[in-house]
Amino acid sequence: MQDCNRPGFLAFDWLAILVTVPGYFVTNSPLAIANPFAGVDHGAANWFHAHLTHTFVAVLRAITEFGSSEWIAVVLSIAVLLFVFKRRWLSLATLIVAVPGGMLLNELVKVLVQRHRPFVDGWFVDWSGYSFASGHTIGATLLYGQIALFVFPLIKVRRNRVFLFSATTFVVVMVGFSRIALGAHYVSDVLAGMFFGITWLTICLFAARPLRRIALPPVVESVLPEAMPELVPVPVQADSKVAPPASF
Repeated sequence: MQDCNRPGFLAFDWLAILVTVPGYFVTNSPLAIANPFAGVDHGAANWFHAHLTHTFVAVLRAITEFGSSEWIAVVLSIAVLLFVFKRRWLSLATLIVAVPGGMLLNELVKVLVQRHRPFVDGWFVDWSGYSFASGHTIGATLLYGQIALFVFPLIKVRRNRVFLFSATTFVVVMVGFSRIALGAHYVSDVLAGMFFGITWLTICLFAARPLRRIALPPVVESVLPEAMPELVPVPVQADSKVAPPASF
């Protein structure tokens, strides 16, 4: 049997629980799937590890904060308050399902895959847990992607839409790059985070579309025009004929 801890393989030990036959428990046969990104994964991890400096790490940590759970919680709290104030209940539900829901699903993937991180020791290490897929990357993809989906219909100029898409992509890519450069994740972890995030956003988008067609905006009574008083028809009398003046 090939070693599942080799760099070229991703170990899925959880499948040992699923591959069972009544009366026979398969506990020592983890499934190994070849990783096509093995060379890139370890090559990039080792190169950045050899070139890390205190200044570089400080910059990378500043960038990676845009995908941290703390930052995402702050932005989500502001968005939730805004949607509650505006009574945008469907948007609120979409935001909660898309962002926190997708991040929870990624935590499930981590537990199922149980891939170890590139580096777990060092003066620059401030993380724990499993590696696949990148939580910071999928969090950034979900958060900024969902915000872009909310803003996109409001933008009518094509140039501004392109800018919105480019800015969103740039932030997500930079967060993913910071995780690779710090040694917290492999390249394949980051790519998987982006893929899972985009896939989940797409599912949420199409699932919410039928609901948006039937949802009506809240009616605010104060902005409705006051009822006009009832008009009562007034009878108009015919003018009496005036006698022509007498001629002399």
